[in-house]
Amino acid sequence: MKRAYLLAVIAIVIAAALGIAIAKHSGYVMIAYGGFRYQSGLWAALGALLVLVLALWLLRYLIGLLLRSTGVVNPWSRRNRSRRTRIAIEQGQLDLAEGRWASAHKHLRSAAEAERQPLLFYLGAARAANELGRTEESDHMLERALERQPQAELAIALAHAQLQMDRGDSDGALNTLQAMQERHPNNAQVLRLLQRLYLERGDWSALIRLLPDLRKHKALPANELAQLEQRAWGQNLGLAATRGEDATTARQSLERAWQQLTAAQRQEPQLVLAYVEQMRQANAQGESEQVLRAAIKRQYESHLARLYGLVRGDDPARQLQTAEGWLKDHPRDPSLLLTLGRLSLQNRLWGKARDYFESSLRLERNPEACAELARLLAALGETERSNQLFQEGLNLLDERLLALPLPETVRA
Repeated sequence: MKRAYLLAVIAIVIAAALGIAIAKHSGYVMIAYGGFRYQSGLWAALGALLVLVLALWLLRYLIGLLLRSTGVVNPWSRRNRSRRTRIAIEQGQLDLAEGRWASAHKHLRSAAEAERQPLLFYLGAARAANELGRTEESDHMLERALERQPQAELAIALAHAQLQMDRGDSDGALNTLQAMQERHPNNAQVLRLLQRLYLERGDWSALIRLLPDLRKHKALPANELAQLEQRAWGQNLGLAATRGEDATTARQSLERAWQQLTAAQRQEPQLVLAYVEQMRQANAQGESEQVLRAAIKRQYESHLARLYGLVRGDDPARQLQTAEGWLKDHPRDPSLLLTLGRLSLQNRLWGKARDYFESSLRLERNPEACAELARLLAALGETERSNQLFQEGLNLLDERLLALPLPETVRA
């Protein structure tokens, strides 16, 4: 309040001083130019000049208001363009998240063309077009993104590879990723997409070559990488046996694949299992028995013990004796007891085989043990018990199958 009074007093003083100045010094102004002549008092001329300045300022303000106004006055103003772009971004991102591909493509493409940093919007528009099956339009969006932001080449290429994989173009995705691997060999995302693509293509040799880079750049968690490594080498061993034109070359190919493994890998139970399975199919029974025996001696595994009963070594009696030695440390392993029963059959020890099969079934009702004991009892003439075991084995096996419908029992 005091400030207002002070301002009022100052204004009165200034007005009074101005009035006194005008009264004492009226002044005179004359402007002559050619035939034009203007005469006026000084204060009147100053007042006219002030009015002219105010008029020019008002004109400038009105022009600025027109340029800055919303769509009511000027629908092409910068403010309104920004508003439309913001709406397009919000709606496009929502449409993309909710799967409205056509609307997402329309809005995100519009936003990309208007924004100074359009990368994310072009990528979203490309994905939407890809989902609509418009692959050419999708690729065009990525090309526009590269034109506008060439420094984002890697991000655009990764998005392109992902879209190519989604549309089933694995060859195109492979070309894209291999080109990026040459330019950016240390990029973990390139390596992750490559390993995923090799898995989808079943290209185990290429995946094996990629494993050192995956490990070096920590592209995958350690446990996931270990599982991937075992799977890749196991599948490679399986494929190696099919590369030869005959049994001899197949075995040579399998042996080369086995020797490619490190000493530590050749002790991995899963890889030993895969190798021995292929050796069995190549009729290399003696070598299979030796590899299995050495592997189980290093590290006992129930799966390996089960497989030991399916190979035939050069000396069946020694093979049975070896397996019985493991029984001291693993007396309650049903897989080992099943193996001992099978090895007893190889040695024609019918009573011992029966005891081992019975012991295995007491620990675990397994369809393989049921079938083996049923076969033995049928040969020994115990038909009724044999049929019961065959039926039990089928029932146990049926639990692992889909419960598909069957016809009802036909009544007489």
